[in-house]
Amino acid sequence: MLELRPNCEYCDKDLPVNAPDARICSYECTFCADCVSKKLSNVCPNCGGGFVPRPIRPAVAHRENTSRQHQRPSTIRQYLSYPIDNINALVLRLKHIAPEDR
Repeated sequence: MLELRPNCEYCDKDLPVNAPDARICSYECTFCADCVSKKLSNVCPNCGGGFVPRPIRPAVAHRENTSRQHQRPSTIRQYLSYPIDNINALVLRLKHIAPEDR
């Protein structure tokens, strides 16, 4: 089950559980669509992978124990793990390589 993190790790924008602009990498690093496209060029600053839209967990259980009420989103805010200059260097190095080829 995905850990639904509450914020963009880059700009700290709130990303509620139903945010259509939340993006995640394969390690569940979470960023807003604006930062992914304008600052990160679809390069995760933590792993170097790409991003996909974060799925939206159902608000109510359509099947037993499968909803936001049963699997609560995380309340622990996450922040960048590396300095901006280090992130910029990684993005510059990887942004021209398709995520599936990195």
